[in-house]
Amino acid sequence: MRWIEQLRFLVPDAYDVVQILIVAYVIYRVLLFLAGTRALQILIGLSVLGLMYFAALLLKLNMITTLLGLVFTYGAFAAVVVFQPELRHALARLGRSRAISSFLGTGHTDEVADEIVDAVARLARDGTGAIIAVEREVSLTEYVEGGTEMRAGVTADLLTTIFTPYSPLHDGAVVIRGDHIVAAGCVLPLTQFPVSDKSLGTRHRAALGLSEESDALLIVVSEETSHISTAVRGVLKRGITPDQLRQMLTTSQPEALALAASRREPSPA
Repeated sequence: MRWIEQLRFLVPDAYDVVQILIVAYVIYRVLLFLAGTRALQILIGLSVLGLMYFAALLLKLNMITTLLGLVFTYGAFAAVVVFQPELRHALARLGRSRAISSFLGTGHTDEVADEIVDAVARLARDGTGAIIAVEREVSLTEYVEGGTEMRAGVTADLLTTIFTPYSPLHDGAVVIRGDHIVAAGCVLPLTQFPVSDKSLGTRHRAALGLSEESDALLIVVSEETSHISTAVRGVLKRGITPDQLRQMLTTSQPEALALAASRREPSPA
């Protein structure tokens, strides 16, 4: 019966169950945060190296074990540098919880969504190119600092004025936080992944690039085709309607946005 008592630690009590659930939820949120980003690809690579290390230990491949041990020892410092943007975004996301956002009133109301949709529809009718980044949980402060900072309410008239051809700010992106335009003329990172559609211009590539590094909703109006596109979590959806755009803007869950964006529909070339 002594061996039964020794195995008693395998039976979790209530505290163990709570801790397991908390750890599982944290791991789930981390994976959800990394989904569709370059950090996930790096994490997969590190996992492969970890499996190789344990396999080398089991097979007693001393040289490989030593080399991989050195990689992991000094790789921790390199990981801090490589994951620096993701770490900064994670901390910003932690500080911008839903409860805090609701308390501060940074959610997107139907009025703000209507103004954005109205502006995008006008720009599409006029064939004016535009790119708008709607901030969600992950802060876009680093891109705001690279543009012209503003503090103006979101209105269709102001958005269409900003993207007027030959105006000083029409080439960059507008960043919207809550119910305010916080910056214009912002430079966004281009996607680092190969793009099979060669017809995609710089605006679409920039929208994909930022959507790969954040949970922002990117809205693009094509200057060539006048079509409206959105990018969420590295997925580009082209040829959407104003009603579809309004639905995405009023959806608070980034996961729901990603699901909506992944439902591809046949779109014009």
